[in-house]
Amino acid sequence: MLLLRNCRYVITPTEDGGVKVMENASVLINNGVIEGVGDVKASGVDVIECEGVAIPGLFNAHTHLAMTMFRGLVDGLELQDWLKVIWGMERRLTEEAVLMGFELGLIESLMSGVTGVLDMYFNPNVINLVEKYGVRVFEGPTFIDEFENPRLTENRLRNLIAESQGHSLIKPVLNLHSVYANSEDTLTRVSELKEELGLRLHTHVSETRWEVYRIRDRYGAYPVEVLDKFKLLDSKSILVHLGWVTNWEIELILRSQATAVHCPSSNMKLATAGFFPIRELMKGSNVTLGTDGPGTGDSLDLFKEMRLAVLLQRNNYWDASALTAEDALIMATRNGYRAVGLKGGLIEPGYLADIVILNHEDPKVNPLNKHNIIKNIVYSYTGSMVKMSIINGKPVYGPHNRIKLIKRTKELSQKLSNYIEKLLNNH
Repeated sequence: MLLLRNCRYVITPTEDGGVKVMENASVLINNGVIEGVGDVKASGVDVIECEGVAIPGLFNAHTHLAMTMFRGLVDGLELQDWLKVIWGMERRLTEEAVLMGFELGLIESLMSGVTGVLDMYFNPNVINLVEKYGVRVFEGPTFIDEFENPRLTENRLRNLIAESQGHSLIKPVLNLHSVYANSEDTLTRVSELKEELGLRLHTHVSETRWEVYRIRDRYGAYPVEVLDKFKLLDSKSILVHLGWVTNWEIELILRSQATAVHCPSSNMKLATAGFFPIRELMKGSNVTLGTDGPGTGDSLDLFKEMRLAVLLQRNNYWDASALTAEDALIMATRNGYRAVGLKGGLIEPGYLADIVILNHEDPKVNPLNKHNIIKNIVYSYTGSMVKMSIINGKPVYGPHNRIKLIKRTKELSQKLSNYIEKLLNNH
């Protein structure tokens, strides 16, 4: 058992949709699950002096971890032109390079308070890395016809399912890059696999106007309608971007109870324009947040995405109440865990013990009090202010390993920089 003792504040979403502030509270953890919160006392247990702000772990509901290697590399292009450059490099990546990029992404995540990740990439076997760093990862090979025969992708998915048995932190998902990047045959096969395997579907949808036109030309329907046609739209579907959806597509999403993922940094950087209809989606969909890959979102910092989501939505709706700080915190915690079917994202008894402790003494977030703490978490905190990340009741980042993780980051950075230099020179 583990006791987080004397947290200055414990901030948590509640089961009824609110956010609760507790002062001078402790958290008791037993076997990876929260057992008690508040004035908790226990003897004969391991104790960590909290001395900070405890919040639920953040869940990154859409990213491409290995793209840390492309951070800041390609700029000033809209999505389709950006993809041409990136896909050209990705076709020549080695497994070793992908593993290094993935590992760097895991380190950045846990040091930034991200305790769970929904990843889409061309990963080789990453089970050992996931177990090493202790981050929850939902991932699977990506169906994208331009890169790989879908039969091979299916084989790799089945291998992952078999190999991940008995590993609690890594869970397979069906990664479908998009409708536009796959044939009708592939969409049909992915639908069959979804039914057979019972996996969640994770896909980019209606990210750009170009995509909408292309799908309309091919199918005579809009992207969400095509997903529905192929039986790929239900409560286990996770739809990313949704910047160019129609009113009737929103109705389909609400009816299906699919999850909608907002990635504000990436959308703005790539000038995808459009409009993520958050108020409409929140009427019945599970709405959450993602950083997208570091090649477009630049970081894996969900604090940044919370802030930008609020600012962008208020600007888009011309309404200062369009999205609240409380909404953003719920999206980044409770709703992220809901997207993958986990009972997490709350600091309440019976929930997974995925908890982040924030520094409460940094001048950039002070004065800090019960009246402004939620707003300051969303608007003023950054991932660099995380003191400790606890996943499944175990500290995976904190004073005990910070120096070691920074040292490993330097090693990976040097190797990846050398690799990218060679990749660019051999273009």
